[in-house]
Amino acid sequence: MSVDSDGTEEHSWSVDPEDEQGADIVAAFGRQMRARREALGVRVAELAARIRYGEGLIYKVEGGKRIAKPEYLDRVDEALEAGGLIKAMKEDLTRVRYPKKVRELAKMEGDAVEIGAYRVHGIHGLLQTPGYARALFRMRQPAYSESEVERFAAAREARWSIFERNPVPALGFVQEEGTLRRHIGGTMVWRQQLERLLELLEFRCVTLQVMPLASEAHAGMDGGIEVLKFGDGTAVGRSEGAFNGRPVSDPKRLQLLELRYGMIRAQALSPRESREFIEYLLGET
Repeated sequence: MSVDSDGTEEHSWSVDPEDEQGADIVAAFGRQMRARREALGVRVAELAARIRYGEGLIYKVEGGKRIAKPEYLDRVDEALEAGGLIKAMKEDLTRVRYPKKVRELAKMEGDAVEIGAYRVHGIHGLLQTPGYARALFRMRQPAYSESEVERFAAAREARWSIFERNPVPALGFVQEEGTLRRHIGGTMVWRQQLERLLELLEFRCVTLQVMPLASEAHAGMDGGIEVLKFGDGTAVGRSEGAFNGRPVSDPKRLQLLELRYGMIRAQALSPRESREFIEYLLGET
């Protein structure tokens, strides 16, 4: 029998009390599940035996204290003869596991038709490997618990579904040379990350440029920039060095960010030169 434990993995499926929207979704599902179980006259102990999960987990899920996993939903749906109504909640409940800010970012990326970004300190989240992402989260101070690392890494990985969209949005990235040279996670993780970048460059919608350290001064000296454009003609952007780092959608402010990002791209290595530079780094080791 699968038993509800207090292990790292289980903690990563706990409800974030500060995420009111997510907590409401989890609570609503718990009430729905309990109503279905009671309508059939099934006791908690009986359901636990049917689905091979501990009674404690059932109480937590029904009480809105724990996010149900996909395999749990499958078993409950079958045990309570719900005809797919319970397991239909998989996508919503899995999404709630991720932090609210990450969900909002993923939604914007999912709606975007064009994304342009310049990164100074690390590889852009959409370009990262799982190993690189975990290594970054483990470096944070104050330190994240291992369950938090897994939660944030899973949220970042979910964003990578953008490459499965049809059509895939136009994706343009400029990376500071230092982000490619730094061995985040060790040499093996670093090499896998660079290899991943080369794989992504096979996508015709992806453009990657490198800002060389030899550029003594350039338009990105104030920090990273990101601009997302949508199909209805609207856009949102953010820059570490402008407007207090807050997202902006005002056309005049966006024009400033786009101008700065355009200058950054013009001052960076060309896409072809950037690919050759990544290949050169891999050949050094």
